[in-house]
Amino acid sequence: MGSDDSTQRQPQATAPEGAAPEVAAPEVAAQLLTTGDMARLTGNTLRTVRFYEESGILTPDRRSAGGHRLFGTQQLERLKFVGDMRATGLSLEAIRALLALKGQAASGGDAAERTSRAVRDQLAALDEKIALLQRVREELKGVDRLLRTHCRQCTDANYFPKQCNHCDVIRSQPQLSQAMRVLWDVPADPAATG
Repeated sequence: MGSDDSTQRQPQATAPEGAAPEVAAPEVAAQLLTTGDMARLTGNTLRTVRFYEESGILTPDRRSAGGHRLFGTQQLERLKFVGDMRATGLSLEAIRALLALKGQAASGGDAAERTSRAVRDQLAALDEKIALLQRVREELKGVDRLLRTHCRQCTDANYFPKQCNHCDVIRSQPQLSQAMRVLWDVPADPAATG
């Protein structure tokens, strides 16, 4: 414990001098992150961080004296980026390919061209996804509005739950969204007798 305390105190004592490249070993260790830190700071699990390391997506900067993997802030940024890309639906294989483009290029210009092409492809895919998300969002807002303003007050046992397409509220709608038809089990033609 005494050695841990001194390691923790050293960076505090030298911190006002600024972060120079020639930092003492304990100060470098204080700037590195454990697998647990990486998981906590990105909202991932330890298992995910380890999986990304095993997959070659993350590379520890070094190991501690106890053998623990230690990552620099650049690897933390990489993990955040990979998480964001995964959240957009990009496969791990596609992310790995994107990350490898620069290293596979013959020159800076080649790397820029390849990466730009891949980024444009991802932008096109994201634009399609955004359009879909906006359409679904608008449909769901309409469903919520109709349910809150009309269906919430429904007490008509003659129609609910199997004959909602006969309800005056449903029949009076100029057009029911697909989401409302599916959720409320109403045919595409609300006037249909089923």
